Amino acid sequence: MIYPIVKYGQPVLEEDAELVTDFGSPELQKLIEDMFESMYAARGVGLAAPQIGIGRRIAVIDISTGEDPKQKIVLINPEIIKREGSQTGEEGCLSLPTFRETVTRPNKVTVKAKDVTGTEFELTGEELLARALMHETDHLNGRLYISHVSPLKRDLIRRKVKKLQKAGEWT
Repeated sequence: MIYPIVKYGQPVLEEDAELVTDFGSPELQKLIEDMFESMYAARGVGLAAPQIGIGRRIAVIDISTGEDPKQKIVLINPEIIKREGSQTGEEGCLSLPTFRETVTRPNKVTVKAKDVTGTEFELTGEELLARALMHETDHLNGRLYISHVSPLKRDLIRRKVKKLQKAGEWT
């Protein structure tokens, strides 16, 4: 099932997501499959559950955009445990379509998370994967990438979104 992507302005995007405690259930497996399907349909490389209106600490990532099934990553209750270096690059978000900004993030990141069965693991990513790990973990903590840009740019984006909302073009 392809879920609609929740757009910036919806409260679920700015709230801490709840920890997942029910592992291995058919419902959790189906939700993760649907999240991948929704992410691919929206042409993203990552998707957090709050972006589909579900306030749970689940994220999926595939920087191969579906080209390599071995690159599919499921993160449940992720926590960033190590950051190294720095990279600056353009970043966008499925919940803020058409907007892109330059964001500085760590160049190498290690995350501790659980898989669908509840087994804990650590994963280290560099460059694009590090950016995706940070971006999706931010979503689970109620933060969007625009929290990493200047207050002036953030305010400009907010005003553009409000203008689109008034025009009925941002639902």
